[in-house]
Amino acid sequence: MYLPIMNTHEILAKLVSFPVLGGQSNIPIAEWIEGYLDTHGVAYTNVPNEDGSKRSIHCRIGPSVDGGVILSGHMDVVPVEGQDWDTDPFILTDKNDGKLYGRGSCDMKAYIACCLAMLPKMIAAKLSKPIYFAFSYDEEIGCLAAPELAEHINTHYEETPAYAIIGEPSMMQPIVGQKGMVIYETSVNGSAGHSSRIRTEVSAIHETAKLIVWLENKMHALVDAGQLDERFEPPHTSIHCGWLPHSGIAPNVISDAASFFWDVRVIPKDSSKLILQEFEEHCRSVEAECQKRYKDFKISTIENHSDVPPLDTLEDLPIVEFIQAISGRSDLGTVSYAAEAGQFAEAGFQAVICGPGDIAQAHRANEFVAKEQLEKCCVMLGKLIDRLSE
Repeated sequence: MYLPIMNTHEILAKLVSFPVLGGQSNIPIAEWIEGYLDTHGVAYTNVPNEDGSKRSIHCRIGPSVDGGVILSGHMDVVPVEGQDWDTDPFILTDKNDGKLYGRGSCDMKAYIACCLAMLPKMIAAKLSKPIYFAFSYDEEIGCLAAPELAEHINTHYEETPAYAIIGEPSMMQPIVGQKGMVIYETSVNGSAGHSSRIRTEVSAIHETAKLIVWLENKMHALVDAGQLDERFEPPHTSIHCGWLPHSGIAPNVISDAASFFWDVRVIPKDSSKLILQEFEEHCRSVEAECQKRYKDFKISTIENHSDVPPLDTLEDLPIVEFIQAISGRSDLGTVSYAAEAGQFAEAGFQAVICGPGDIAQAHRANEFVAKEQLEKCCVMLGKLIDRLSE
């Protein structure tokens, strides 16, 4: 079926209309993007999950030579349930205020829409180095697909791409650093009993509280030891407990079970694995002491959200001058949210974040992207085409 050339707004409206949440099948939006690529004669490759219910997409525009640039984005969005939207979140809405409203309009379908809108110009250009699209699934629940997608690009093409530009909303500012992020679930198995026996039994809630304080103290210890990176806010690794879903049954019953979720957001110089290792060592010593009163006392920790590596792109790497030139911005930034940039960097590509929209608008009701941001992104992609046509 022939599809006329669509502008950025029209493509974004179509992408927003797919309510594909992280964790759900993304086949409908993937098929639409593939149809768009088909219409323009661009061959693409799928990277499916095990049961075929989800898939990433990558493709190449231009010659099979080293030194190309990957444009990376994710197709999934976060839920809207419980949020107070003024409009239908899955219908892109123009209120004539310079903004386009809808879930994913900012995070991060705007970038994908710009990439697709500029595809005809990429095809028409006499590219001397290739441009790649790399669109993933399940970013919003842990950046789950990016490692396999990046590795597939490494092995699928004979040539080797040089750079990866991840289009997370940054107001088109080049971002050279991101914090890493992982979430753990810790479960504590204590002994039930009457609350008057608190010195005899082992309360799972009490021991949980001590573990949470240990984690907070560990964060403070890193700061006191000078583990700082002033490029970030806060300028240190953060450790935070945000959820205690199953803890106790009544005020006068000693809890025999409790669990809590905690996240670690590391600056590049720190390691979440080392923090977990120290925590596990502390837990073993707590177990040994508590088992003197209750032999079945146990603390166990599992990974709830996959470990997303930090990004630390050195300012003297060639990609930095490259992104400054095509974005028109020399000011470099960092972000405290996790993104797929660290994973593309681990796969061997020099990586930066640079995309349209303000991260402050992401994940909230009445999410929007400014039309001006879309224009700036398309201008950047136009300059990218020019640079790769030299």
